[in-house]
Amino acid sequence: MSVAHFGSTAMTRGSSRWLLLGSLALNLFFVGVAVAMAIRSPAATAWDRDVFVRVSRLSATLPKVDGDLVLDQMKAHRAAIADAQDRYFAARERIHETLRHDPFKVDDMRAAMAQTRAARQNYDTVIQGVFAGIAEKMSPAGRRALADWRATRKPNNDRQ
Repeated sequence: MSVAHFGSTAMTRGSSRWLLLGSLALNLFFVGVAVAMAIRSPAATAWDRDVFVRVSRLSATLPKVDGDLVLDQMKAHRAAIADAQDRYFAARERIHETLRHDPFKVDDMRAAMAQTRAARQNYDTVIQGVFAGIAEKMSPAGRRALADWRATRKPNNDRQ
């Protein structure tokens, strides 16, 4: 074995070790980033079209007394709210149904859209009426929290 051959073998062996060490370090870095993101990232809040689910999430972010008030009032008006919500969702589905008809009839589509607008207006009127009554009974802190609420907020864990 010549000195040149011995030198290239030693270089290859040394390079392989550095390559292995670098690969291991890079893999550990990516695993660490993945774990950190999993721990620190909040779970994505899925939008739920059901108003009762959204209000339940909302009430968890309010001071306890106000959150309980919201839940109680939603329970008291549940039948009217559920009826308005169901009518609105059914009207929206009629739009989808008219789009599936063959032959397509534009007048049917316009009628379904008009029904959806009316159902949405009724739904909004019912919900907003309930919340106007709730807001009247809430504390100033609860009203501020309600005004600032976003669907992505975390629950208020220090509710009193």
